[in-house]
Amino acid sequence: MTVPPTPPLPPVVAWSTPLRTRFRGLDVRDGLLVRGEAGWAEFSPFWEYDDAESAAWLRAAREAAHLGWPAPVRSSVPVNVTVPATDPQRAHGIVLASDGCRTAKVKVAQRGPDGRVEPVDHELARLEAVRDALGPGGRIRVDANGAWTLDEALHRIPLLDRAAGGLEYVEQPCASVPELAAVRRAVSVPVAADESIRRAEDPFEVLRAEAADVVVLKVQPLGGVRACLDLAEQVGLPVVVSSALESSVGLAAGLALAAALPDLPYACGLATSQLLAHDVVDEPLLPVGGEIAVRRPEPSTRALARAVADPATGARWTARYERVGALLDGAAA
Repeated sequence: MTVPPTPPLPPVVAWSTPLRTRFRGLDVRDGLLVRGEAGWAEFSPFWEYDDAESAAWLRAAREAAHLGWPAPVRSSVPVNVTVPATDPQRAHGIVLASDGCRTAKVKVAQRGPDGRVEPVDHELARLEAVRDALGPGGRIRVDANGAWTLDEALHRIPLLDRAAGGLEYVEQPCASVPELAAVRRAVSVPVAADESIRRAEDPFEVLRAEAADVVVLKVQPLGGVRACLDLAEQVGLPVVVSSALESSVGLAAGLALAAALPDLPYACGLATSQLLAHDVVDEPLLPVGGEIAVRRPEPSTRALARAVADPATGARWTARYERVGALLDGAAA
């Protein structure tokens, strides 16, 4: 009996999957896959981003689909395990299951429906559990996503530093650049800037204010691999490449950036496909021995059968893709 060939995927496909653990306030992650002459690309700005802010994400997708990426200078990228704001037992298990990651990025500063930040005791217990799972030689960094006030940051960072047995750095402890600078002057833990780079009208304000020791770069929000390489060169600070919670198609762009950087002193935040219940490729980009090999997986019909978006979500993504495309093309005209 002859098995009929699998029909090719359409050039634009919407995907959606539950998350294994609530992350960034999300229970589901979705996006759009786009095929071009250079390969598959992802367009997946978070839904709270308007069309103007989503334009950078589409520039990144167009680069991936139609231009491809610069040649790599390394064949694998060291990565951290990402630990959501969860209970200590779950945090411990996530680290143990990370296949050799020796760096953990732990989410802190989560705020509940009442707007209050989680009790510091919860954060301390999470960090102690992560340290226990990593052992004394592992590195721990925390990410507040800009959610602490300055007073909260100054109070909590020394406590978290002790609970972790020493923090590698604290990522985006407060929202504003002046607050970041104040934190950096007041604490001994290095400060990394994320939102103050990728969501800022002027990413160089961080540099002028001497507000960070490290910059976190994410390919989609910053408009592509080449845009990130240019920014890294101009900023001149150590770079950590991180994901925007993409599928493995989108993560491949982050890997391409990390692989092309001249120096890569820190583990990168690219081991996030394990947060997805279903990926869009048969062999997701997962760490082995704490590193991810640099490659570019393609979506498959079989994988998308589990992660394809429902028609309403697909239509919503297609409409968004067309609106943002019109916006980009209009600006270029």
